[in-house]
Amino acid sequence: MTSARPAADEASLTDHLRHWAAHRPQQRAFSHVDFPDSSSTGLHRTLGWRALDARARAVAARLVTVASPGERAALVMPQGLDYVAAFLGCLYARVIAVPLFGPEVPGHEGRLAAVLADCEPVCLLGDSHSATAIRTFVRDHRLPDVPVVAVDQLPLQRHTTGPDDLEWTAAGPEPDDIAYLQYTSGSTRSPAGVMISHANVVANARQALDAFVADPETSTTVGWLPLFHDMGLVLSIAAPVVGGFPSVLMNPASFLQDPSRWLRLLGSYEGTISAAPNFAYDYCVARTAPEVVDELRLDRVRVLINGSEPVRAATVDRFRTFFAPAGLDPAAHCPAYGLAEATVFVTAGSLDEPPLAVACRPGALAEGRIEEMPPDDEAAVLVPCGTPVGQELRIVGANGAVLPQGRVGEIQLRGPNIGLGYWKRAGLTAETFGFGGPQDWLRTGDLGALHEGQLLVTGRLKDVLVVDGRNHYPQDIEETVQAVVPLIRPDRLAAFGVTRPDAAGEELVVVAEHRRDADPTAEDTHAAVRAVRAAVSARHGLRLGSLLLVPPGSVPRTSSGKVSRSAARARLLDGGFGAR
Repeated sequence: MTSARPAADEASLTDHLRHWAAHRPQQRAFSHVDFPDSSSTGLHRTLGWRALDARARAVAARLVTVASPGERAALVMPQGLDYVAAFLGCLYARVIAVPLFGPEVPGHEGRLAAVLADCEPVCLLGDSHSATAIRTFVRDHRLPDVPVVAVDQLPLQRHTTGPDDLEWTAAGPEPDDIAYLQYTSGSTRSPAGVMISHANVVANARQALDAFVADPETSTTVGWLPLFHDMGLVLSIAAPVVGGFPSVLMNPASFLQDPSRWLRLLGSYEGTISAAPNFAYDYCVARTAPEVVDELRLDRVRVLINGSEPVRAATVDRFRTFFAPAGLDPAAHCPAYGLAEATVFVTAGSLDEPPLAVACRPGALAEGRIEEMPPDDEAAVLVPCGTPVGQELRIVGANGAVLPQGRVGEIQLRGPNIGLGYWKRAGLTAETFGFGGPQDWLRTGDLGALHEGQLLVTGRLKDVLVVDGRNHYPQDIEETVQAVVPLIRPDRLAAFGVTRPDAAGEELVVVAEHRRDADPTAEDTHAAVRAVRAAVSARHGLRLGSLLLVPPGSVPRTSSGKVSRSAARARLLDGGFGAR
């Protein structure tokens, strides 16, 4: 048995899959853990490398009868082993995969319909349980009637035990062929499909291995992030396939119902690697009983990546302190930065020491400078997201000049993991990816600065509120608001600017969900407004225009769980939150 993986730069994900199927046929590859009821400790279903390869080739064999190379197949199915096989089967057949979700996911029906209309798939991949719901969804939204393939009903492809018998009959993809469309989460605009090539995804998987996987022989990824999400796809499918180590999957809903399920799985394997957005770590602290902590084995965790939204220093401290009795290594919590346009991974913090927050002078930060100050209640605290992994990063000012360390500007990237552009959006592609320009740097739309060689992410360019010539970052305002009003649900609020009634600039509006166990009275609301107005004025030098307390579930979120400030602003202007 050999642990070597294909070394050629042009090797695709399916090249790696064939390699492991030949050299480690029975070794555990992918597992899915289901929790059918609240008392379940988890039902495991597992595929070895050869079985996974057979399932993927079965999907490919069906796809070549309904789709040609370069056409699209949309994955509209539940999280699980069939999803993994369907994705890899698309790559085998040289059909462009479109990782999505089924119509049963509540609250995102409009997004699903819009993406299906945009990518124009020639078939939809589901399973026998979801096929009827998929056809109903297509009919109700007046989408083209295309074949629905039940992946779990496909006959397996026969092969013998020799490595030479594992070859696929179709010609392999070229490195620059599109492997899949990664639709952005839509936190600042309508979803757009990033074209990710076969070379892009393998390059980013290798970057993830370099950043997070010390030893593939003793590593396992454990993930609940949706597989249609960029981080979920690369960390839970691409990296394990390239590295040849096991991946354990669970449903996002299972995590939300009981986060201890994820925490227990983390301790079930040596060298576990996982990722979650910042809110999930706070959620674990809030929803895990102290007696459960005593039962956990978090000393076995290698890396817990914190990404996909601003990393909050207070969250890192709370999580680290709360789960220290379970043996969690403080250095395991790893802030990172990434985005779909770069496949996903860009920077990662050190795995040798705990992340150290940087206390910044708010006034200097508003003027685009990083100036450290003693940590206190007035400081703007940023968590370094580490250094680039296998790619170049620079900070650029509004005039296009590259900025020195300590200056805030747009984060721009260049590397083998940068996608090919946006599907059917040539103008946006040229503007964002810079193809055809003097320099092919990706414009991320994110603001940040380099500080002592590490990246500090300060916010989204389109989210920044500019008042009297000073920049204000909405996530900082949101943190201030939720800190002074206990009845607000943490990380379920959106701060944004709207035009003042007199059209003289913008005013600050905050829309915040109240806690599920609260029923705010008029007096509660007035008290909250007074507290927020005083805190925002004192800390940010801003005047609050209005604060709206809304029921749980009212603030729009993207399919990956992040608050969508642009959607919240649009809903407010359309009267969706009532009078303000």
